[in-house]
Amino acid sequence: MPIYNKLVRDRIPAIIEQAGKTFTTRILDAEEYRKELQKKAFEELEEYVQSATDEAALEELADVLEIIRALAACHGASIEQVEQIRTKKAEERGGFREKIFLVEVHDE
Repeated sequence: MPIYNKLVRDRIPAIIEQAGKTFTTRILDAEEYRKELQKKAFEELEEYVQSATDEAALEELADVLEIIRALAACHGASIEQVEQIRTKKAEERGGFREKIFLVEVHDE
């Protein structure tokens, strides 16, 4: 019997049940939930980094985005509010489209 002890998507218990298996779950409190989302973010980002194909990378990025949506909600915001902040920062500091790699800065 595998023990997972990790946050899973909402429909996973139903999928396990449809497979004819039994399981144990519990509902996390707000603090536990935020911490588990943070752990899940690292897990999904690591899976993205290790993706071997564009298709796999996009699947993992979709998972990362789902985690970001949930984390935004934990902080009392929507993904639209996060996008507004991202847009403002991009206007002020730029994005990453130009592929600029800063090597060093010289003090004069």
